[in-house]
Amino acid sequence: MRQHYLIEVAPSDQLVVFCPRAILENKTLKKISFGSRSLAVKFYPHPDCDDRIIISQYIQEALQFPSLSLPLHVFCKNEQLTMGPLVGVFTSGFTTDKKLPIGERTEFFSKLLSVQKMTATLPFVFGEEHIDWEQGCIDGMFFVNQTWQKHSIPFPDVIYDRIPNRRSESRAKIKKVKERLQTDYLIPWYNPGFFNKLDVYERLQQDASVENYLPETHPFTSFSMIEHMLAQYGHVYIKPKNGSLGLGIHQVIYDKQTNEYYCRYQEQGIINRLRKFSTLESLFDIVFSNQQLEKMVVQQGIHLLRHEQKMLDFRVHTNKDEQGKWLVTAIAAKIAGSGSVTTHLRSGGVIKTLEELFSREESAKYTHKLSTAALDLSRALAENMEGIIGEIGFDLGLDRHGNVWLFEANSKPGRSIFTHPDLQTSERLTRKLSIAFAVFLAEKAIVHPEELYR
Repeated sequence: MRQHYLIEVAPSDQLVVFCPRAILENKTLKKISFGSRSLAVKFYPHPDCDDRIIISQYIQEALQFPSLSLPLHVFCKNEQLTMGPLVGVFTSGFTTDKKLPIGERTEFFSKLLSVQKMTATLPFVFGEEHIDWEQGCIDGMFFVNQTWQKHSIPFPDVIYDRIPNRRSESRAKIKKVKERLQTDYLIPWYNPGFFNKLDVYERLQQDASVENYLPETHPFTSFSMIEHMLAQYGHVYIKPKNGSLGLGIHQVIYDKQTNEYYCRYQEQGIINRLRKFSTLESLFDIVFSNQQLEKMVVQQGIHLLRHEQKMLDFRVHTNKDEQGKWLVTAIAAKIAGSGSVTTHLRSGGVIKTLEELFSREESAKYTHKLSTAALDLSRALAENMEGIIGEIGFDLGLDRHGNVWLFEANSKPGRSIFTHPDLQTSERLTRKLSIAFAVFLAEKAIVHPEELYR
């Protein structure tokens, strides 16, 4: 079992560290490290207590260790004791406002960093502009005692990617930072990029354990392919390969009785529209006139469970914990707004718990089905996608026969479901585990690097 200790700083210029006896048993320790900094020191057993480590002020300054009176884990390998993990949360969109240093996302990051005591980690937020490559340090932003503080610190043990959107992610400077820190400094970097819908589908399709969750999905190639899918399924969804927040999704429906086509979509990101057409070609000429169809995918329509005649799907969050094990951390139902093609809140969607919608027996059954699918899909994605994945938000559907379908997997899931008052416990758990997973990665990188980089 991992141990964590309070790190205290003594007013001294000695290269001496006092430790609990348990740390020094059967070990020879000669160096202490914090992030990318290390220093040769002498270790002595602490005479009075077993819950803290005492370092001198000289060591603190040499290691650039911010004295914040917080508990941390310790990892011992190759005669070196590492205090940490120091967790860098990498993002963009910083401002000069001291109260809102990350703009409107400041509240999210303040909540994220507030799990430091629960996880015995030292998380901070930074962007590419905060890195001093020459000195090998970062001006990191910490949230301590309800205030933002800036400290100059070494490069971290682990980096958690919270780049907010694809546009920021594609910037040359951002790409260079990610490549350099991972390649030159071998820092584990988790949740490294946004998923592409078609890429996710094609990779999961190769995994027999999850192929039953996948609706038929193809890149847009021709009207005849859509005609074929409409004849088979009655309706299809046309989505941007790299879309998010439900933007750009269209539902195309074929009525066999009247031989007419309908398209449900959102106009200008606000107005829900349902339009009728006599041919598929005329539908595309009008609705998709300004769309780049080569960037779209076509997905099988599913006849989903409904609530009061409205479409119903589910958001399921999964996280890896401090042991590197996948857990289901949140499940919520999402009910589509009137006339909406998606269940997103901005389109009039409503968040409900399963207990609000179903009987106790049905709720337990659906929770089990959705949890099993989400865990199967999480393991498959972690094995088949590049990079280290530590959290996923799934949009799943249940059809009228109780089968589970994957509509979308999100590497940086939104948090709109947590506006529901009954999901506050889940909200805290997702925050806690998104940082706690860094403990697992740091330990691997320090103690068993061969398992992480094989």
